[in-house]
Amino acid sequence: MSDLVPADTTEDVRTRGAGVSRQVAVLPVGSFEQHGPYLPLATDTLVACAVAREIAGAYPVHLLPPVTISCSHEHAAWPGTVSISSVTLHAVVRDIAASLRRSGVDALVVVNGHGGNYVLGNVVQESSARGERMALFPAAEDWEAARERAGVVASLLTDMHAGEIETSILLHAHPEMLRPGYETSDFVADDRRHLLTLGMSGYTDSGVIGRPSLGSAEKGKELLASLADSFGAYFSLLTSDE
Repeated sequence: MSDLVPADTTEDVRTRGAGVSRQVAVLPVGSFEQHGPYLPLATDTLVACAVAREIAGAYPVHLLPPVTISCSHEHAAWPGTVSISSVTLHAVVRDIAASLRRSGVDALVVVNGHGGNYVLGNVVQESSARGERMALFPAAEDWEAARERAGVVASLLTDMHAGEIETSILLHAHPEMLRPGYETSDFVADDRRHLLTLGMSGYTDSGVIGRPSLGSAEKGKELLASLADSFGAYFSLLTSDE
């Protein structure tokens, strides 16, 4: 699990920053919530870190350690889930961005691994309105492009939680973290219009909504490669002098 924490020294960061006009930091934001009986509570953190590390392998970015607990209130019915308030998450990300700017890193990309972190969109919009450089990644369009490239069968609507995408990424990046059971845990609930009121337990007994049986390490590898390619547009935007 050591790959969750960057091994950079101060000199590494200084050297990397010397070669670019604007430094970009990448902050993985995960969660600590149920992911069915076969994926760990830290799944969203593992996914966010896998995406962030793929980015760091392709672009000269300052990789930060992850935020591991976020807004998982919709999963409160399951043991093990831990949440913080949206106000707290908002403040944490803003404080991190401000600290980075004081040290000369003026652009921040938040790599979000948990769909319930709606407040991150507000953080980025508010920061951008103040003239600060911040982005939220991946967007739904980035996930859709990755889904198509990797041959993921389930739609993004169907593949909501602990499904084909998350299972595939962990099979590739952290196969040792999966337990038996994903092969027989498919459950579909595409109409979730009352999710904010009922929570996940209003739609699934297992905690799974998706088709994890379709997951594979090969799909996970292609998903991450596609997302790294998509990140290029974000990097160009944040490092532009315009």
